[in-house]
Amino acid sequence: MSQQYYHAIVISVVRGLAALQVAMAHLRAQFYPGLSTLDDPTLWYQGLSFLTGFAHLAVIVFFLLSGWLVGGSLLNKLHRPRVFVDYALDRLTRLWIVLIPAFLLSLALGAAEGAIATGSADWSATNEFSGTAFVGNLLGLQGMLVPRFGGNFALWSLANEVWYYLLFPLLVLGCVARTQGRRAAALLTMLAIGSLLAPDIQLYFFLWLLGVLFSRVRLHASQGVIWLLAALCAAVAVWARLLGSEDSTLRGSLLHDLVFSLAFLVFLCSLQQRANLARRDVAWLARWGERLAAFSFTLYVVHVPLLLFAKTKLAPGLDKGRLSPDDPSSLLVYALLLGAVVLAAWLFHLPFEAQTGRLRLLLRRLGARQAVLPAP
Repeated sequence: MSQQYYHAIVISVVRGLAALQVAMAHLRAQFYPGLSTLDDPTLWYQGLSFLTGFAHLAVIVFFLLSGWLVGGSLLNKLHRPRVFVDYALDRLTRLWIVLIPAFLLSLALGAAEGAIATGSADWSATNEFSGTAFVGNLLGLQGMLVPRFGGNFALWSLANEVWYYLLFPLLVLGCVARTQGRRAAALLTMLAIGSLLAPDIQLYFFLWLLGVLFSRVRLHASQGVIWLLAALCAAVAVWARLLGSEDSTLRGSLLHDLVFSLAFLVFLCSLQQRANLARRDVAWLARWGERLAAFSFTLYVVHVPLLLFAKTKLAPGLDKGRLSPDDPSSLLVYALLLGAVVLAAWLFHLPFEAQTGRLRLLLRRLGARQAVLPAP
């Protein structure tokens, strides 16, 4: 994943843009009326609705890139000692260094809105601000045993990610464990856990595994073929946007998601070659892609509580709590809100997500120090 390769640059750019697309879609949904509710929508609002309607595909991209990066990285490191311990440490730090402060932010915003009582702790399994929901969302149980914390509907996809992070190493152990008994135990454990998960989580594990599979593939393509594959990927995205499900991962959209996934992954495989960083446009893309990717996870997790808080504060000043789809000047308010959310997410990532590498290094040093201490 060195930024000296085209595929790494594109992955960084796509990660950032995918998070931005999700935030744009949810901002439109919160502050504008739905397109289907309008009798004669203006042309500019139809354009805005179309351009901000790729949130579902953006989440599919997250699944594919997660498989490529997380699963592919594990396969690359199988020969190392303590590989599964380090894998678990990496996954937990990646999730919790963002989720824990984001949930605390949701609590603070909920208290400021008056949505929660601050007198005593609540452990109800049905309260979206309860301690049970807090812990359950950290463990990927939202949508199954607990509600999404703080009404943050974007957290549904993180339940998928948490379980994929667990299922994949079990699958790997089922193939590479030293004894037949261990291999069987790992596979049976994976099947047992998988059978308890929601159907959508089961289905989209297949797409996640496609990301792992294609991380092993390298296509040698000319520049013309690469541009052709990029155009094909864009065309399939438009096709899936127009005919597939826009809002959630439903079994009815699996065909569109699968075709898009294959087109995107083949395009990505064609880019595994050294980037010409001497070109100013390539160097600029690499630099800004890395910056966008650095806080993409934070943006994805915190944009909903920020939008819900903004809506609570701004709704009294808006007509029926909505921006007007007939007034083009409302786009300025939309742009300002989007900019404020992105800026807030970037500032919020600095003390948390940006410190992920340092936290992992610290925990590894503590683990190594503990390992060499004499037994009591």
